[in-house]
Amino acid sequence: MLLQEKLINIIKEKCEKDPRVSACMMYGSFTKDEGDKYSDVEFYIFLKTAEIEEFQSDDWIRGVAPYDLHFINEFGSEVVVFSNLIRGEFHFQSESEIEVIKTFKETGVFPDTESMFIYDVTGRLEACLDYLQGEGPDRLTNNNVNFAFNNFVNTWIMGINVLKRGEAARSLECLTYVQKYVLQLIRVHEKSVERWLNATKNLEDDVSEKAYSEYTSITAKLDKEELYHAYSNALTVVERLECLLADHYKFDIDSAFLKKLHAYLTNRI
Repeated sequence: MLLQEKLINIIKEKCEKDPRVSACMMYGSFTKDEGDKYSDVEFYIFLKTAEIEEFQSDDWIRGVAPYDLHFINEFGSEVVVFSNLIRGEFHFQSESEIEVIKTFKETGVFPDTESMFIYDVTGRLEACLDYLQGEGPDRLTNNNVNFAFNNFVNTWIMGINVLKRGEAARSLECLTYVQKYVLQLIRVHEKSVERWLNATKNLEDDVSEKAYSEYTSITAKLDKEELYHAYSNALTVVERLECLLADHYKFDIDSAFLKKLHAYLTNRI
């Protein structure tokens, strides 16, 4: 049994024994049959409303397993690095907020909602998880494709501008966003959009060898010439995708505009 699976079992047992806990659900890799020894463990734990003010999450998590680090990340999640270096993510909320689960439906596909169920005394958790079943949001839409193309242009121009200014480090940061939107367009073309919000996850298995090679070509280290090369390749990849997707989707950019970007790139002033 994986160490993560042992932690999951401990958390389930702890929820069942703690009268303050009303419900608990798990999300992430272990609910999608993708969990391995490198995976995180991730939970929403709903508490009785009367207990939420006095509840000490650090003490509760310490009762699961020893940890070396516990903090709130930029998204408001409680992140724990257990002493065995397994990463945990926890959301402790009032049971009155359990309907928040239904908002997850817009984030992706949940193939096995039964595996997400950990514990419940409210009688409401199962219904919320059932709501997540079925197909995820439709990503193959004009709006999504247009969004990806437009944001590619926005981040591409910003990245080139700061690179021309001499800010290579900032340009490298911009490149990560360029890559994100290129990957979303690649996934649209290959109809592999289940991981729309996390486009690099399982990329090695999700896309074709050609697409993976194209992604490789738009990566770079912190080197001015490598960055120019990556931005140039990104534009070439997007030109191909614009041509391939134009017959199926409506979007704002066209080949003439992309050629204009090529000219701007070539004129390194």
